[in-house]
Amino acid sequence: MNFSQSELTSQVADSAREFALQHIKPHFMQWDETQHFPIQVFKEMGKMGFMGVLVPEDYGGAGLGYFEYSNVIQQIAKVCGSIGLSLAAHNSLCTGHILSFGNEAQKKKYLTKLATCEYLGAWGLTEPNTGSDAGNMKTTAVKQGDNWVINGTKNFITHGISGDVAVVICRTGEPRAKDNSTAFIVERGTPGFSGGKKEDKLGMRASETAEMIFDQCIIPDANRLGEVGAGFKQAMKVLDGGRISIAALALGIAKGAYEASVKYSKERQQFDKPIAQYQAISFKLADMATKIECAELLINQACDLKMKGLPMTKEAAMAKYYASEISVEVSTEAVQIFGGYGYIKDFPVEKFYRDSKLCTIGEGTSEVQKMVISREILR
Repeated sequence: MNFSQSELTSQVADSAREFALQHIKPHFMQWDETQHFPIQVFKEMGKMGFMGVLVPEDYGGAGLGYFEYSNVIQQIAKVCGSIGLSLAAHNSLCTGHILSFGNEAQKKKYLTKLATCEYLGAWGLTEPNTGSDAGNMKTTAVKQGDNWVINGTKNFITHGISGDVAVVICRTGEPRAKDNSTAFIVERGTPGFSGGKKEDKLGMRASETAEMIFDQCIIPDANRLGEVGAGFKQAMKVLDGGRISIAALALGIAKGAYEASVKYSKERQQFDKPIAQYQAISFKLADMATKIECAELLINQACDLKMKGLPMTKEAAMAKYYASEISVEVSTEAVQIFGGYGYIKDFPVEKFYRDSKLCTIGEGTSEVQKMVISREILR
């Protein structure tokens, strides 16, 4: 496998880096402090093609691949994990689900608007009592004539309030029965569909996380994605790609923390020399760099398999598991290298530290990733 970066990938990464430095870096701490969701930034990213990286040009997207997508997320997350998270959720989950399982009419109607961020996307699987236990979800969709009636609540949903269109997985069969869920597209403004409580979070505070509430929400059968009962299988395939994006998000955060640490350790002096010259610090940097390199190789392997259309469930889970765990480790060491300054908000590493933890939880916890990996290797 040759993972040398193509000229196109490098150009896309440079474009994302410049965008992050110009449009995100001046404001990211204010957004974090106030939990402000900067929707206009995503509209601008839509103009750049970042909100439809994987969407074919026929539907208004950038028509790029997973290597470019991974690099866009990394460059944004190196500056702000919150913006990287929302970017990933929009692309991989809502947009990705419609791209993978929508019919031609659905793709033309929704992808063209999602790819430019005329519509912001949300994706609803998690519920208050069913996180990993998705087969026991309480949100139901009941067929009535040519329509479906949805009732229930989804929580921890990225863009649960601000999303213009949501892909929602609902139970259409008995709890825990085989093939008991179906995916639907629901537009904001549909009677019975509303945003609920916005969560007050440890990190990723500028990325909106909220409930989606469905109360006798009626949608036409034309908004059903794929076959009745195929919702969970679709969701698992969507999450395979989503794991690459969260791995890239985690890697971007780790790189941001690492690069800040290298810069600081060269500037900060103790006992008349830079702290980088002390083995205690230089060995920390060596460990951080090695872990980042390993995570990047795992991500590139998953991207390579995905682009070739080969099975990559195990590899995506490995990339997500390892990258998210080392993101926490690297950002923790970054705080330690900064010492007391690492604990205050005038320096960036405390935010990397807070943001990194979500990567071990969102889109499947580390424990779930280990379940997926072990199941694949024991087949």
